[in-house]
Amino acid sequence: MNWVNDLLWGGGIGHSILLLSIVIAAGIQLGKIKVFGVSLGITLVLFVGIVLGHFGFTINHDVLHFFKEFGLILFVYSVGMQVGPGFFSSFKQGGVTLNLLACGVVLLGVTTAIILHFVTGIPMPTMVGILSGAVTNTPGLGAAQQAYSDMYGVADNTIALGYAVAYPLGVIGIILAIILVRYFFRVNFEKENEQLNNEDASHANEAKPISLVVKNPAIFNKTVADLSNLMEHRDFVISRIWHDHNKQIEIASANTVLKENDKVFVITTETDVETVKTFIGEEIDMERKQWIRMESQFINRRILVTKPELNGKRLGQLKLRKLYGINITRINRAGVDLVAMPGLTLQVGDRVNVVGTETAVANVEKVLGNSMKRLNEPNLITIFVGIALGIILGSIPITFPGIPQPVKLGLAGGPLIVAILVSRFGYHYKLVTYTTQSANLMLREIGITIFLACVGIGAGDGFVDTIVNNGGFAWIGYGFIITFVPLLIIGCVGRYFCKVNYFTLMGLMAGSTTDPPALAYSNATAGNDAPSVGYATVYPLTMFLRVLTAQLLILFFA
Repeated sequence: MNWVNDLLWGGGIGHSILLLSIVIAAGIQLGKIKVFGVSLGITLVLFVGIVLGHFGFTINHDVLHFFKEFGLILFVYSVGMQVGPGFFSSFKQGGVTLNLLACGVVLLGVTTAIILHFVTGIPMPTMVGILSGAVTNTPGLGAAQQAYSDMYGVADNTIALGYAVAYPLGVIGIILAIILVRYFFRVNFEKENEQLNNEDASHANEAKPISLVVKNPAIFNKTVADLSNLMEHRDFVISRIWHDHNKQIEIASANTVLKENDKVFVITTETDVETVKTFIGEEIDMERKQWIRMESQFINRRILVTKPELNGKRLGQLKLRKLYGINITRINRAGVDLVAMPGLTLQVGDRVNVVGTETAVANVEKVLGNSMKRLNEPNLITIFVGIALGIILGSIPITFPGIPQPVKLGLAGGPLIVAILVSRFGYHYKLVTYTTQSANLMLREIGITIFLACVGIGAGDGFVDTIVNNGGFAWIGYGFIITFVPLLIIGCVGRYFCKVNYFTLMGLMAGSTTDPPALAYSNATAGNDAPSVGYATVYPLTMFLRVLTAQLLILFFA
């Protein structure tokens, strides 16, 4: 039975993988249990690892270190790939206010941690662990451990212990702050919904279809190309035209002549819709379905862009309208409809809305690809090139005056920044950055669960002693202060001074702590997607700041 002993308590690869698998599987299953409607999710992997580590189940130090760092890299890189496309656009259309408020939450939390460090005498590595747990930010934990290891060549288990003891009450503190803001300002959900319905700024660049009748004498007998030149700074596409003189419908081309009382189907944006109406004529009550019934000889189909060689090309370069007699009106990217202007850059994974005859659309389909099988194939080259560049970036020492050790972005910050840049700008360099949501989620969850399992197993040996004999109960209280105070202050500022809609504010508060359980609570309470929008707006910048500030606290104060 020696093989059983080696498998359970040995030091081989089989033992390591078996122990990690048990910790991850048990932690995920336990994480599904809800208490008062809130679950800790995959964070229970950390606690299962601590329990098994406490009872003597260990992994070879070098093997544990490798698994932990590789899991962290997979996690932060997949997070960067997910948030990258919206990272820069999140600063537009009111996002500046939300991101400034989120920065306030981060900076107040860091300031509170520094004050508690000096008041209580708790070492800064431990305090950073408490801070990361209080705001439920695992990448911050990884960044702090990496920074400490780079400085001293050894790990500090109190970072993980501080994270573990502060995390549970951190989740509760976030939700409690959200609830208190609601009662302080006596929020009326009906009024908040009404306000949301009146706010269209977030949809200003999305495609908006309208039907118009040509009434402006200035464009009578002008071509579509002439109209485009007159309105060159406006985003619009004339998709179809119904000629009044012969009652026939055709797909609009650059040479199509506009006459009085012709009806046109136009795709534009919320920003430009009034200008387009003024130039063309009057809006008529004619839905897209009615156009489809009128144009029985045409079909309307969405085609996937799946050919890698099209990645980064501009729509106008393909000359699809000229070559095939079709019209492209909208391009759906990540669930958002964009107006199909000639200068719009295509990316693999885009869904192109094509109108034309059956034969013409079939030909365009061959040009664009439309292969779901190809789209589902993972683009591993981009992933590993990005990880390699991220590790290189994270390893570059940056010297600042007054800091004894050079600052490094590390294995957390480097891949995160590169992933954001690659996912946003990679198509310029022919890198196919598209990854299905399920593939990205799989990569992210595998990475974070491996990381948490390794952290838990490594910290388990001293966890109980820390709680009982070394002030662990006080750490829980300090963590709650770090969680609750900044959120309550910024929540009141956002509501009273910035007049942020409460549903959006809920998402902001959850996003500024990168906390999925708080987002789930917010979505269930609001009954709409406003919290998710607020969460997504501040999440990228918040994640970046959490990783960066965790390292800076270690470098400045450790």
